[in-house]
Amino acid sequence: MNQRNQVIEVMRHNGGFATLQYLNQHTDVSKWATRTPFASIRRIVQTSSDFFKIRPGLWALSDMRELVLQYLQLQPQANEYQQAEFDHTYYQGLLAEIGQWRGLDTYVPAQDGNRPFLGQPLREVTTLSNLPAFSYPHVLRRAATVDVLWFNARQLPAAMFEVEHSTDFQNSFAKYLDLQDFRAQLCLVASSVKQREFADKLTRTAFEPLRPLVQFISYEQVAQWHSSESVRQNSVPSGF
Repeated sequence: MNQRNQVIEVMRHNGGFATLQYLNQHTDVSKWATRTPFASIRRIVQTSSDFFKIRPGLWALSDMRELVLQYLQLQPQANEYQQAEFDHTYYQGLLAEIGQWRGLDTYVPAQDGNRPFLGQPLREVTTLSNLPAFSYPHVLRRAATVDVLWFNARQLPAAMFEVEHSTDFQNSFAKYLDLQDFRAQLCLVASSVKQREFADKLTRTAFEPLRPLVQFISYEQVAQWHSSESVRQNSVPSGF
């Protein structure tokens, strides 16, 4: 079986779709005559007509397009709200998985836990069902609304992520103003086309304290971290 067919079989076994990380983990590359098998997997899905791209880092089999999109609730007739809900939960799930691979505890808001992430409830890819009591009650109530939280071994926040798909950053900035005193990475995750808007909003006087603290991360960068060999092996990728 050639390399392309191996990737096809792994993806088909997973229901016709898979993240690049899943393909990297489950494709037997032991007999591939290459020093960069994961780059080869990426090239195969990017260049072969047997595959189509659903989202950054997420691919599917072309001959199962209709079934896969129906399963993921991304049929052509899906409205803008449904598309936005999928995107929001998809990147929450990727970030939760990355946090776990780094040896951190992960949390998403309770109301998001039942949302579908690639065929399973989002809560299934987090380690915490309850928010650690790391501060005062009013602070915890605010923190509990952040889209993804990573916690270190002392159960203190290590990183906070707000996924911004259809909103304008202001609500996320307001949250981070309330949470800025913790020694945690503060991150806004959005499409790269929104980076200029992010920078413009951050120039407002009200958000001045956040300027040295908040980092913009694109969807593409999250997907790259998720699929990278370094993340899969529990080390921190460069750039974060």
